[in-house]
Amino acid sequence: MRFGQQLRTSLIKDCYYYYISYDDLKDSLKKSSPGDASTVAKSAGSKRKPPAEWNEEDEQRFVRELEQELDKVHTFQQVKSQEIVRRIKASEKEVSDVISRAEQTNNGAQVEAPSEEDFMLLEEDLSDIIADVHDLAKFTQLNYTGFQKIIKKHDKVTSWHLKPVFATRLRAKPFFKDNYDEFIVKLSRLYDLVRTRGNPTKGDSSAGGGQQNFVRQTTKYWVHPDNITELKLIILKHLPVLVFNASKEFDPKDSAISSIYYDNTDTWELYTGRLKKTEGAEAIRLRWYGGMDTDTIFVERKTHREDWTGEKSVKARFSLKEKNVNAFLAGKMTVEQAFEKIRKEGKKGEKEIADLEQLAREIQYRVITRKLVPVTRSFYNRTAFQLPGDARVRISLDTELTMTREDNLDGRQRAGKNWRRMDIGIDYPFSQLPPEDVERFPYAVLEVKLQTQMGQEPPQWIRELIASHLVEAVPKFSKFIHGTATLQPKRIHLLPFWMPQMDVDIRKPISHRFGIERPNQSADISTSGPFDDDDESDIEDNFVLPENDGSDDEGMKRLRAARDMMEQHDEEQRRDLAFQNGNGTPPVNGNHANNREPGPNELDIEERIAARPIPHPEDDYPLYDSEDESDDLEEAKRVGGWTYRRKLVEHNVTLAAERTWHFICNLTPKPHATPMPVASNGTVGVPRGVGEVKRFKAPKGKRIHVPVRVEPKVFFAAERTFLSWLEFSIILGSIAATLLNFGDGVALASAWAFTIVACIALIYSMGLYLWRVDKIRNRRAVRYHDKYGPTALCIGLLVAVAISFAMRMSAGENGWKGGLKDGMKG
Repeated sequence: MRFGQQLRTSLIKDCYYYYISYDDLKDSLKKSSPGDASTVAKSAGSKRKPPAEWNEEDEQRFVRELEQELDKVHTFQQVKSQEIVRRIKASEKEVSDVISRAEQTNNGAQVEAPSEEDFMLLEEDLSDIIADVHDLAKFTQLNYTGFQKIIKKHDKVTSWHLKPVFATRLRAKPFFKDNYDEFIVKLSRLYDLVRTRGNPTKGDSSAGGGQQNFVRQTTKYWVHPDNITELKLIILKHLPVLVFNASKEFDPKDSAISSIYYDNTDTWELYTGRLKKTEGAEAIRLRWYGGMDTDTIFVERKTHREDWTGEKSVKARFSLKEKNVNAFLAGKMTVEQAFEKIRKEGKKGEKEIADLEQLAREIQYRVITRKLVPVTRSFYNRTAFQLPGDARVRISLDTELTMTREDNLDGRQRAGKNWRRMDIGIDYPFSQLPPEDVERFPYAVLEVKLQTQMGQEPPQWIRELIASHLVEAVPKFSKFIHGTATLQPKRIHLLPFWMPQMDVDIRKPISHRFGIERPNQSADISTSGPFDDDDESDIEDNFVLPENDGSDDEGMKRLRAARDMMEQHDEEQRRDLAFQNGNGTPPVNGNHANNREPGPNELDIEERIAARPIPHPEDDYPLYDSEDESDDLEEAKRVGGWTYRRKLVEHNVTLAAERTWHFICNLTPKPHATPMPVASNGTVGVPRGVGEVKRFKAPKGKRIHVPVRVEPKVFFAAERTFLSWLEFSIILGSIAATLLNFGDGVALASAWAFTIVACIALIYSMGLYLWRVDKIRNRRAVRYHDKYGPTALCIGLLVAVAISFAMRMSAGENGWKGGLKDGMKG
């Protein structure tokens, strides 16, 4: 929907008068000073009908109004933020008092023990503060979006460029830059104390828990920036924020994590192995926590193991001092020297030290022999949610994810001979770097790790969370793979499967009631839906405020309009709920927010995609198209000789066969779906969900890799299928050989028919088996099931049997007629 409408339907009642007056600012753009006749005449035939002439006086007036709105929003945000700080301090005092009374009672002191009602009141108060933080985050997000859109509209309509100038004014009053992580950490600790009635779970924050008899499931999701704070607040009501050092005051720098990934820049073997998930594929990285002054560096190796091996993918690491990293990776420092101090301290057992030394020896050997160098750095701020000492449910949210180049390619010495570049630290968004050296990931990454016993379901709130509109599932997402593929476009030609999804807006409408709610109140309308650009013509948004008859002031007029809108929204929610329960009629578009207003209904991006014709069933697979054949041909062309000639012949034969097949298919009459045309003015709407785009095309010269599980049983399955066809062909051949023993013409014709079917089935199955084995070996996501073979075999068998019966009946009829004639003659 348009932003103006989204803003009006997402207003929070307590903050109503402090939102940006978006409609008033839009109206202000149309109130320009009278221009000369030529300017008016030029604009008379224009569709957009811009102001007659936007002069300096108009610009100053508009900037003053914009400054007033910015002051209003910034002041309210500051006041509300300070109010939350005071409420958290008051709650800390109340919680401490109740917990202290509970501890004194447990120790036998003569004090009044806190009742269950006391804890419930504290929990309700904290829930109300959590809702305040959620509302403030939504308030900030909506207003920041409003300022961005009104400035964009101003620059388009007036041709005066205000965006660069007003960006400085926004930085002077950065109401949108407040980080709510400090609130979240404090609220998490208080809420956990109250929820557990003063007995929070204790344990080692870094403990991983036992692995035996557990099934570990890890899934990754993308989270839009609009939903990050809401997601954190939802999770903290079920899991506390994991704090490694509870005695230390929260510092945003503590959540920073940086990793340097190594690879061979000639072969990119580690990138390819991790992307294809081949057995034993490794990733080697150096990681540190906090700022660049951190002295402890962790050297890690991640090894992928296929499920059929019976082993689990493992991550092992050891620590080094920062001053020793270069010497160790170059082989100038031996493994014994690296662990000499640890051995002398005696804090680790001899077996543990021996295992760490073996790991260090293997990593050092691989770095030197494979010529591994730093290629990609990833930086992000991590918020982890987990019960201390209990790893059954662990959730981490990585925000401000950024990937940067660390290589020395293109003639630039980024890291030089050092193990990492030193011109950047944790100063997000790394504005000092050129665009080709940095990739700022647009989403946060949520990782859910579950350890459940066999047959046990995950917690209900986890299932609701991952099914909500707040997250978008992206299995097997990798920061190393994404950063390397994005930052090395000229060297990386095999792309991960999620790359086409980067151009799709992942925000979704609310599918079920799930989110932050105030105690004893219904949830506010979500503002996480995608915003469409407002119409740039003179057509107003389809919302008209009540007429001012003079008895009401402007504030009452706006309040009455908001009340009417809320009542209309409640009525539509009741109709939707009645329809879901089996009563009433369904919504027109499946989303009541889209039906609130009559008038022009311009299609948004989702509706335009849905309006496209449904792909032909022939095009179901593969999901992604890759230019692998043309790449192979180009590679063969570079090699030259008979290799290129053979590839060229194969390419031309395949192309001719495909064109012939498509020509035959087009001649065959078949029903087609009727496409819904979209008018140029966007007035023809198509309900959401009618169709979806099922194919993504790889960029020219690149391929998209789709993960395909390849285990020994996959090869065995293809072999069993071929043997089944072979068995059937042998049976048909045996039938043909048996028919030859009858010796007459009918038997000979039947034998020929069965022999032809058996030979065709044998040749077809052999070719299909070889094709499948090749695709499985190369882990290609193609259509492996056989759509036509079984049907053609049945038809061929039916034809052979029909020929046999027809000729036998024909011969029998001729014999009966000949005998009858001989009898009549006698």
